[in-house]
Amino acid sequence: MKRLREGYTTGACAAGASLASVLWQTTGSCPEWVELVVPAGKKLRLAIQPGAAYTCGVRKDGGDDPDETNGCLVNAAVQILPEDGAVQFRAGEGVGVVTRKGLKLPPGESAINPVPREMIEKAVRSVIGAKGAVVTVSVPDGERIAQKTFNGRLGIEGGISILGTTGIVRPMSEEAVRESLSLELSMCRAEYGKVCAFVTGYAGESWLRRQYPDAGPIVLCSNYLGFLLDCAEKMGFTGVLLAGRPGKLVKPAADIMYLHSHTAGGQREVLCTHAALAGADQMQVRQLYQCNTTREMTELLRQFPFGEQVWQSVAESVCENCMRRTHGRVQVGLILLDDSDRILAESSRAAQIRKEWLACSMN
Repeated sequence: MKRLREGYTTGACAAGASLASVLWQTTGSCPEWVELVVPAGKKLRLAIQPGAAYTCGVRKDGGDDPDETNGCLVNAAVQILPEDGAVQFRAGEGVGVVTRKGLKLPPGESAINPVPREMIEKAVRSVIGAKGAVVTVSVPDGERIAQKTFNGRLGIEGGISILGTTGIVRPMSEEAVRESLSLELSMCRAEYGKVCAFVTGYAGESWLRRQYPDAGPIVLCSNYLGFLLDCAEKMGFTGVLLAGRPGKLVKPAADIMYLHSHTAGGQREVLCTHAALAGADQMQVRQLYQCNTTREMTELLRQFPFGEQVWQSVAESVCENCMRRTHGRVQVGLILLDDSDRILAESSRAAQIRKEWLACSMN
């Protein structure tokens, strides 16, 4: 199987462009390229396209997983302030502005997500130290690109979002990803034993690694939960521990096992149903139904006395459907985490499966 080429995110592009902008101002010349270590731990070497007034650009490369932003130019212009202070962020041409509640940023903020902001600030401070700065990120074709994304539905207006939690775009070719995931799971079975952890993304994996530094195995299932559960059954696994954010991991409560947003949503319907089962009245269900994102629903559920019961009910339903998928041969536990890595719910089987998983890691 040909190894698919990784790319890098718009957040990595913005950080590289910001670094080039401050280097240009402090050294007197625009660098041809910059090196940047992204949260995934990889070092990127990014080519810089100079513009006017210390504006620098990096062209997005999605690797073998091109999306709507592949090939777009991400520009950054940094104004270095004379006094020490914060790094501020501005949305330039083609970068959206948040207009609704429920996202990771409040209304009125430029749609530059938290991890890209951290990457940009780290890059800028590596040159200017504690000085304040204003970073303006722009994408010349961003408004047109945004029309092909979900931004409008999410209340992000005027352009695209600057995204990425790792800095790296992992290729997601369907056939190759399935083959790669199956191979990885097979290796885990041979090396560790019959219990494995599945995570849908970086958040779940990093939380497990922090909580259990010597733990393993952990397989990034991404959107392919159903496929990997099928593989786990065929390979003789007896337990799977799921961990991650509810955005994807509430979907199996509705028996949605392919988790990509292009295929199915269902989060709102799942949470409204389980809220009603927990005793929510019509007005409370309506409030939940009017939420725009899972994050917004999570915040609202904290205000309801039955909020914890809802998450527990969802977690148990997820596990029941996953076990039904494996004909009861694989026991499944779930740890649901909010955006601050606080535990929303642990299913009834999670503690026992976690114990068995940790024992496998010590073999």
